[in-house]
Formats: sequence, C-alpha cells, structure tokens
Amino acid sequence: MERVAVLGDGAWGTALSMVLVERGAAVIQWSWSAERALQLQTSRMNRKYLPGYKMPDGVTVTNEPEHFRHADLIVSAVPSRYLRDVLSRLKSHLQRGVPMVSATKGLEFPTHRRATEIIREVLGSRPVAVVSGPSHAEEVVEHMPTAVVAASRDMGLALRVQDLLTTERFRVYTSNDPVGVELGGALKNVLAIAGGMVDGLQLGDNAKAALLTRGQAEMARLGVALGGQRETFNGLSGIGDLVVSCISRHGRNRLVGERIGRGEKLDQILLGIPGVPEGVLTCKAVVELARESGVEMPISVEIHAVLFEGKDPRRAVADLMMRQQKDEVEA
Repeated sequence: MERVAVLGDGAWGTALSMVLVERGAAVIQWSWSAERALQLQTSRMNRKYLPGYKMPDGVTVTNEPEHFRHADLIVSAVPSRYLRDVLSRLKSHLQRGVPMVSATKGLEFPTHRRATEIIREVLGSRPVAVVSGPSHAEEVVEHMPTAVVAASRDMGLALRVQDLLTTERFRVYTSNDPVGVELGGALKNVLAIAGGMVDGLQLGDNAKAALLTRGQAEMARLGVALGGQRETFNGLSGIGDLVVSCISRHGRNRLVGERIGRGEKLDQILLGIPGVPEGVLTCKAVVELARESGVEMPISVEIHAVLFEGKDPRRAVADLMMRQQKDEVEA
C-alpha cells in the first residue's frame, strides 16, 4: 500500500485524495489550520470547496506535519501564491529524496517560477512529476470520465503516478515534457478569464471559438520559448484544459472574467469567490515573461489591461479585432 501525503485541503487536493484512496493508497491530507483539519476529519466533508461529497475513510486529514515522515510519495495541490510558504513550513517534516507530484496550475508572482521550480528551490533536488489536464474537481468526485497527463523527466516516476491514479473514471497519460505540461496548466487560466469575458459580454460562440484557437497559439508560442514542446499544447494539458476552463460552469477563472464582462470590479469579485483564481496573478507573470522572451501574446496583454489598468473589456475586444492583419500560421 502506497502511503501518500497530499498537501492542500482545497477542491483539487480533496479530489485527488479521493482518487488515490480508490486506488488503494493510504492518504494523509494536510490542512493549513488545526481547526479546519479537525472539521474535515470529523465531518468527512469539504463543505467549503466540495459540499455534498463524503470523504472516504481512507483519507486522514491533519494539520500535524510529522505524519508525513513516512510518506512514499508527496502530492502538492497548494495554490502557487502560497506554495513557497507552505513548503518552507513543512520542509523539516518532508523526507529528502521522496518523489513529489505537483498538481498546481499557476505561476508564482513576481518570481515567475513554476511550481516544480519552487519545490526544488525550497526542498532541494528530488524526483518531481506534474499532473495536469482538464479536470474540474467537482466532476472528478462525481466519478465523471476525466483524462489528465502525468509528466516527468523521470519516466519511471511518470509511470508510477499513472498507475497510482488510474481508475475506471480517471485516465492518466504520460509525458516526458513536464515544462510544457506545467505551463499549459498555468497559461490556460489566464485565457479562461477571457473566456468568461466573452460570456459576460454576450459575444457569442464565434468569439469563444476564436479565443480558444488563438489562445492556444499564444500558449504554444510562450511555452516553446520557455522550454516546452509544441506538441504538448495540442494535448490534454494544453488545448484540452483550455477548452474546459473557458466553457465550464465550475471554473473560477472563467467566473472572474464573466463578472468583469458584466461590469463588476476585480477586487469585489475576488472577495466573493471561494478558492484561488490562479489566472489573476499568473496573468501578471505571463505578460512579463512574454515581454522578456520577445513573444507576442495580444490576448493575454489585453486581459492584463482589463484586470490591472482599468481598460474597458469591450475596448479590449475591439483592439484585438483591429490588430494588424496577419497570416494565420505566422500570427
């Protein structure tokens, strides 16, 4: 029996814990506060993020990190903005050399670091894998069919993660491109905000299709410039995750964009959304990375202008539509 430590008590960490238990693993799930850990452990329900779904008995929730000393594998589902602090807090309790799986979909700001880079900076060298793809937690715990990618330079670890997570309703593919898979999971969140703006502004299906297509092109351009493989962005962690994030009612980033399109202000929106819409801060990192890499990302730049510079969303759409005419393949 694999002993797996899951860091994070949000929707995704809870959903992964439930999948792991279904596969026969013994799961210790870490919560950020003792009070919340006790509530989750006694009620067996994550009412804040996944109300209505009972946590299986095989998941033990704790705030006491010493329980992690005997873990065979560590899975991190901590939002990017909190990851460095959490790992620093838990560092002395996480055995050196134990493989780690990142399920974080965001970039740290202002460092622009991917989650796996933060893991290595804080915890030192160890085998690391990434799990990403179109996988809303609400549908995973409903046992709706879901497919994701486990990526690592260590193919043995990727295969181990694949075996540990695969069920009749949760299919896992492998990849040797962790950089591309990780970037796909982060970049799509920025474009999901644009997807929500399309809905909030009631711009229609044509606009959503154009956004998905041209957004994927932006993701691939920056992803390749940062060391990912172009083919990865045609897969589950690229276009797959982008599609679900731009259309799903479960998506926090899409909801942020929709409410902005309806005229609400970002600060007020963020106060009322449970969980962390990763795309907001990741948008800042993406625009800076694009500038540093000399990569053109017009959609992301316009999202940034709407979120942080007070630009009217309709003006942003008009400016995108009236950009210099280009060939599709070269654009």
